[in-house]
Amino acid sequence: MPSRFVHQMPFGAEIVGGDAVRFRLWAPSQSEMTLVLEGPHPSDYPMRAIGDGWFELTLSDAGPGSLYRYRLQGGLAVPDPASRFQPNDVHGPSQVIDPTVYAWNHPQWIGRPWEDTVLYELHVGCFSDEGSFDGVRRRLDHFTRLGITAIELMPIADFEGTRNWGYDGVLPFAPDSAYGAPDNLKRLVDEAHARELMVFLDVVYNHFGPSGNYLSQYAARFFTERHHTPWGPGINFEDQNSRAVRDFFVHNALYWLDEYRVDGLRFDAVHAILDDSDRHILNEIAAEVRRHVGPARHVHLVLENDDNVTRFLTRGVDRSPQFYDAQWNDDFHHAAHVIATGERAGYYRDYADDPVAAFGRALSEGFVYQGEPSAHRGGKARGEPSAHLPPTAFVSFLQNHDQIGNRACGERLTALADARAVRALQAILMLSPQIPFIFMGEEWGTRRPFLYFCDFHDDLADAVREGRRREFEHDPAFKDPVACQRIPDPNAVTTYERSRLDWNEADSDAGRNETAFVRALLDVRRCRIVPLLYEGIDAKARHTERQSGIVAVQWTFGDRRLDLIANLGRDEVNGLGWNLSGEPIFAIPAHICDGPRLERLPPWSVVFTIGAPQ
Repeated sequence: MPSRFVHQMPFGAEIVGGDAVRFRLWAPSQSEMTLVLEGPHPSDYPMRAIGDGWFELTLSDAGPGSLYRYRLQGGLAVPDPASRFQPNDVHGPSQVIDPTVYAWNHPQWIGRPWEDTVLYELHVGCFSDEGSFDGVRRRLDHFTRLGITAIELMPIADFEGTRNWGYDGVLPFAPDSAYGAPDNLKRLVDEAHARELMVFLDVVYNHFGPSGNYLSQYAARFFTERHHTPWGPGINFEDQNSRAVRDFFVHNALYWLDEYRVDGLRFDAVHAILDDSDRHILNEIAAEVRRHVGPARHVHLVLENDDNVTRFLTRGVDRSPQFYDAQWNDDFHHAAHVIATGERAGYYRDYADDPVAAFGRALSEGFVYQGEPSAHRGGKARGEPSAHLPPTAFVSFLQNHDQIGNRACGERLTALADARAVRALQAILMLSPQIPFIFMGEEWGTRRPFLYFCDFHDDLADAVREGRRREFEHDPAFKDPVACQRIPDPNAVTTYERSRLDWNEADSDAGRNETAFVRALLDVRRCRIVPLLYEGIDAKARHTERQSGIVAVQWTFGDRRLDLIANLGRDEVNGLGWNLSGEPIFAIPAHICDGPRLERLPPWSVVFTIGAPQ
């Protein structure tokens, strides 16, 4: 097996013949184009028009490390939209990269089955003191000790400045230089694979950030006025001029999988990818990934879709995903959050009437909203039927970057809820057959906020700051102008620094205690739950409502049954007299399963058992 990997792209800067570089750019809004090689003595080279808006030049004067830009007819010099690296940020020159320089130490790695997955989301800049790819790499043993099988990096595509969530990226092929060079990222992935850790990457195909995107200057057809998104005109995925646009994103997905050997992609907010063509771009990307990678390697594709659409999660006759493995289950989070905190504002009001019943449905059927009207959305129907899908088609969580950071002050669940409630819900998250997901620091119960931050300047900085405050103008807590000023300025360095993990917390007695609890749960998952997922991926599930505050769910896997009984209320429930249906594998508190019958359930108690189907 080769130890050096490259993805051949039809655009960008590609090393050819060993001693030359082929530059290719799609610029249909330009009649001529010039390549500028930068350095002490910049040189201009006219590019050749090769049809349908494409320009090309092969140059022996360029090589690995060369800095270059494209000069438009009006004189503006722009970076390569397919740049592999931007050493001087989004407005600077692109750099020619030789992808074959890095020799992989573990090229034989083929990934892990989806059923093994326990996801850990992190922000590269906030995860470690170094705020870099190397900083994450030096902490890889933390994940293996904990029982994590996959780390998911928030978007790393080049964005303006040195700090950003990543969703303002504008050069989707270039790892942001604030985190390190391309080979630093490859080494992180390589050493993760040495520990049998998968690496997922969050990619953004629904919009570009507000600073550093020059595409409209030379490729106006990249966007369309037929569709509008919260960020402006939609990306043109559907008309007769969209082939180059579609290829741009198809190759981006393949590029990360080929050149960086990542094991999976999480597609951000796909409800904002607007495509009315006969073949949705999401289906094309998934089909190309499956075809390109082949069956010998485990590669996983995950969606975020606020519309609760299930059509992209179709399973084949062999029960394998035809397109996407799974989708984030916001319904699981929202119902659990209402149970833990009692909050009813915003989208939480859709779950407030009976959050325990909603939570039971999320556990047994996937989505809570499967076509029912949503009060938060003005009565509009939301979702599609999901009960036919296996539980592994859903990624569930109690916290993630959005659900924390989109709060005005970035509070984590640990700062909002009773610690007993958090532990009970963590147990259910980790031991349900859905794919569990935790956000960095959650394992030791950190209360540090995760705030919205960026690094914009001048008018754009002012607009982002004021826009952030307007988001919360209907929140009673921030209607007063003085209170509104408490909302942290996204551009302030202190906002970013407050969001960074403090590893001293993890090493405290309380931190070690919480981490041990999560590790114990993941040990049970690995030994008892994952084998069930291999037995019967099309698990039948049933949620029964026994009485208020009680959630009872049964999943049947062939000749085995997993049962959950939990009291998610603040009052003890007595006089139950329930026969346990199988062997207890986990309980909070542990002593409530001392006998064959369950007589009482204290507040925030959880029992999981495995037995034969009844």
